[in-house]
Amino acid sequence: MTTVSDSPALTFARTLNPTPATAEERDAVLANPGFGIHFSDHMVSIDWTLESGWRDARLVPYGPLQLDPGSAVLHYGQEVFEGLKAYRHDDGSIWTFRPEKNAERLQRSASRLALPELPVEDFLTSLKQIVSVDGAWVPPGDDGSLYLRPFMIANETFLGVRAAHTVAYYVIASPAGPYFTGGVTPVSIWLSTQYSRAGRGGTGAAKCGGNYAASLLPQEEAAKNGCSQVLFLDAETGTHVDELGGMNVFFVMGGDTLVTPATSGSILEGVTRDSVIQLAKDRGMTVEERDITLDEWREGVDSGRITEIFACGTAAVITPIAQVKSADFTIGSADAPAGEITMALRKELTDIQHGRAEDRHGWLYRLNA
Repeated sequence: MTTVSDSPALTFARTLNPTPATAEERDAVLANPGFGIHFSDHMVSIDWTLESGWRDARLVPYGPLQLDPGSAVLHYGQEVFEGLKAYRHDDGSIWTFRPEKNAERLQRSASRLALPELPVEDFLTSLKQIVSVDGAWVPPGDDGSLYLRPFMIANETFLGVRAAHTVAYYVIASPAGPYFTGGVTPVSIWLSTQYSRAGRGGTGAAKCGGNYAASLLPQEEAAKNGCSQVLFLDAETGTHVDELGGMNVFFVMGGDTLVTPATSGSILEGVTRDSVIQLAKDRGMTVEERDITLDEWREGVDSGRITEIFACGTAAVITPIAQVKSADFTIGSADAPAGEITMALRKELTDIQHGRAEDRHGWLYRLNA
């Protein structure tokens, strides 16, 4: 639910970086940006206090944060974040994709972590602020983007166990190149049977760092077994598919039905997930959001009923899945090709994001003037 602010929209003060990257330095980064390695010249900062609410919105030079060692976020993990991308279209305009959904999810995440909810209008303005001065950091080319990372931390110096009374919100930006540098290739994923990502009633539906930290050890296990991602089952029964470490999972059944686990409180409500569901419906597919067991996955692949499997998220958009591996069994084949529907949905979604296809649902939001 979107929070409507009782106070007027924030006004942002601006302090430009006196020593920004030169055009040559920036071009060198954009030629091979990687992901999350390099950062633009500026960031957004907004403070919140229990007494005054949101205040002191400002655009400032990118740089280190000063935190007291007793800051609540360092001890109790009271923080949330978002991730979205800015795309340069052929006419030079810069757009992002469904940012109001990220704003609303940040509000839900903040509520779950006992943090204040930033109004949607201020979230959107914060994105415009950083792009207004760092738009040159959006990489050129068909698959480049500027990854935007809004995040919120409890920075009160207090070791008592309660919700913090002072909080800070920031936005930083990092240029990103194509996620698949050699083309989109189906991946193998590792089934974690010892660990759970989140339990019902926990923080699984919130985008908070603790959920991702909990996935890192299983992710290392996946890498040791030649897999690029880890798959989690539900914490209650250990039989239902939950989600990957940072992506939602989909199954194409019978060629005309798309199935994905329901967001029952332990699964993150992905913006890409929601968009894929809509695009599948536009194609006339039946979409089912329901429990799917590991046994149904195995039997569906064996019988041919499950024809394609893919994962989706902001970074990779849509990733085809070839097989799932565990210590005891493997479902699928490592050389399984990317599915036709998987790749068609991926192309349609990325074409909309980059302005190459009609935005018939009004998902794009312009960030520069």
